[in-house]
Amino acid sequence: MMPCTPYSCQVTSSPLPDEGDRTRLTRTAVVERALALADKSGLDALTIRKLATELGVTPMALYWHFHGKEELLDGLVDRLWGEVDATVDRNAPWTEQIRALFESLLKVLRAHPAAPELLQHSKKQGDASLNVTELALDILRTAGFSPQDASFAARSALSTGIALVMSEPGIESLDDAERAELQRKKQVTLATQSPRKFPRLVECALPMTACDNPEEHYRFGVDLFIGGLAAVAAARAGTAES
Repeated sequence: MMPCTPYSCQVTSSPLPDEGDRTRLTRTAVVERALALADKSGLDALTIRKLATELGVTPMALYWHFHGKEELLDGLVDRLWGEVDATVDRNAPWTEQIRALFESLLKVLRAHPAAPELLQHSKKQGDASLNVTELALDILRTAGFSPQDASFAARSALSTGIALVMSEPGIESLDDAERAELQRKKQVTLATQSPRKFPRLVECALPMTACDNPEEHYRFGVDLFIGGLAAVAAARAGTAES
């Protein structure tokens, strides 16, 4: 659905991978270790050479499965989309079907730190991505959305999910004490503003800087997304009737 970080890797003439490496190393094993490495250290740290070291094989053994980093990233993207649970109850109201699919996408994004960047910048659509997108479009079209509105909604689901994860309160890489101190400073900054000039900022100083319950952040975000879709559907239906 989305593009990965471009990268090309030229393979110079080198010995063929060791037969033992080729037989004991599977494409799935390569993807699993690559995803773990990307989640831990970031996509910039994910190189063919470092991945080969992690797996205890020669770099050429990896080229047996992937021709370069770009192809490897495509494999990671497909692996992530494959984690999205597409077994929604098609007899449920369409809002609940979309909610289940959206919440499953959020679960994947939250579980893998590398997922937002991978899914946002991926170029190639594999079967897993196509299956999820097809399901989302079918739910929305069955609900009465036009092809254009269904497409807008399906595309915005990913960007909304990524935005929710990237804006999770307290997501900074800090320990509990540092996070609490940062929260306190932000709260003080808002609470000490002029109540005549910024009455609502002062009033909302605590909830605006709270970071102790991310589940509320996601619950509100999901409700806002689904509620927005329902409002669009209602508005379109009202326009059609008038």
